[in-house]
Amino acid sequence: MSAAPPLIWRLAVHSALPSTADLVSRAATAGEAEGLAVLALRQTAGRGRAGRTWSSPSGNVYLSVLLRPHTPAREAGRWSLLAGVALAEAAGALLADPARLTLKWPNDLLLDGAKCAGILAESALAADGVLDWLALGFGVNLAQAPVLPERPTAHLAAAEAPEAFAGRLLARLSHWRDLVLTVGFAPVRLAWQALSAPPGTPLRVRQGAGFVEGLYAGLAEDGSLLLHTEDTTRRIIAGEVEGMR
Repeated sequence: MSAAPPLIWRLAVHSALPSTADLVSRAATAGEAEGLAVLALRQTAGRGRAGRTWSSPSGNVYLSVLLRPHTPAREAGRWSLLAGVALAEAAGALLADPARLTLKWPNDLLLDGAKCAGILAESALAADGVLDWLALGFGVNLAQAPVLPERPTAHLAAAEAPEAFAGRLLARLSHWRDLVLTVGFAPVRLAWQALSAPPGTPLRVRQGAGFVEGLYAGLAEDGSLLLHTEDTTRRIIAGEVEGMR
């Protein structure tokens, strides 16, 4: 692989938006070049994975970015993991002990086991089957943690402006994006595993109406979750880790 062309971010800051993800996906569909980054200081219709509402009070980070990696569609999940590594590094800079942060497959950042940030990845395919565009959305509990009925939440308790956090996150995204386009996904996979639960941690993964339980065994080369069950090692392509038991 050759060196990736440098990415220059174009950051637009809005006092309020319905959803940064919606704005970026519309821009991508209209042909916007990669490097667009949209930060809202407040969202009125923020959204997360699986159609969930994302509570968006002032003081937190709501950032969506546009990439056009032109990599195979099957690699879309890898870019979500890349986003998680960059996010963990940006958040870790605010903590005296960054080891309090862990990544939960596929898209959550935890602080002391409670959710403090999430990632929403959306994409579209080109006619030749590669990724035409990829939008990565970040919601980060910087100043406060909205209460969620289904899981504990935490915030970074940082006296930092969302714009400052966004700038640091964009820098880390550039670093990992350039590395992937130059040498491949392997460094991201290693970095993600170093930031996740220890191997052998019991996990419960929701898939549709059912569950799969087993012991965490790292990531496959394609970014899917490896889970040791009673008689085999399963590769989980899609699902939601509901917690550690």
